[in-house]
Amino acid sequence: MSWQQTLAELEAGTIRAANKDEHGTWHANVAAKEAILAAFKAGENITFTGPYQGFVDKHNLPAREMTVADGVRLVPGGSSIRRGAHVASGVIVMPPAYINVGAFVDTGTMVDSHALIGSCAQIGKNVHVSAAVQIGGVLEPIGASPVIVEDDAFLGAGVVVVEGIVIRKGAVLAPGVNLSASVPVYDCVNQVQLAKGADIPERAVVVPGTRPMSGSWASENGLNMACALIVKYRDEQSDASLTLESILR
Repeated sequence: MSWQQTLAELEAGTIRAANKDEHGTWHANVAAKEAILAAFKAGENITFTGPYQGFVDKHNLPAREMTVADGVRLVPGGSSIRRGAHVASGVIVMPPAYINVGAFVDTGTMVDSHALIGSCAQIGKNVHVSAAVQIGGVLEPIGASPVIVEDDAFLGAGVVVVEGIVIRKGAVLAPGVNLSASVPVYDCVNQVQLAKGADIPERAVVVPGTRPMSGSWASENGLNMACALIVKYRDEQSDASLTLESILR
């Protein structure tokens, strides 16, 4: 399949940059990512005209021009959806926000102001991506899985998720949570530390925390390092606190 056809199918959502297997494990679609890299290699920098006058980028990876038929509400004010990104009907994008090539944003999701959906990131149905959320992109290494946010998750303001972390269905990340393969996550409900880079479990409620640094000097100076804490799992009460989002859509 040519890179042109791959980009078209990524936009249509008929193929994705990552897929879930029968065991629920996500895997990168290496062929799709190779095609995206081929598109970058084939592209030549040009100065765009028209609505994107003055911008310089690869000629074959322009911003998409959405229409009413797409069913996406792309609010004016500086947002951009790049070619090769799938944004499903029913998605709302508030300005300014950016959705990069290979990303998949499913129906009913809200992408709020100053949010980034990085290359190949996969965002499920009815996800709330709050203001200033940063979802990292992963094109290389080619076999690395991108960040995955499954259905019904809620990402609070300023959340950062990078390095292929998977946020499972219905999880809630409180404002300011930072997750990467090197950030330890402690499940205070089950009293265990998750393995490095482990998935955030379904319906987990995660808040930013700290832990003491090792070493006598760090201890003497009261130094702490950032971590993430699972403080509860969603119940009827916590679900009710999220209904405001559905009212505003």
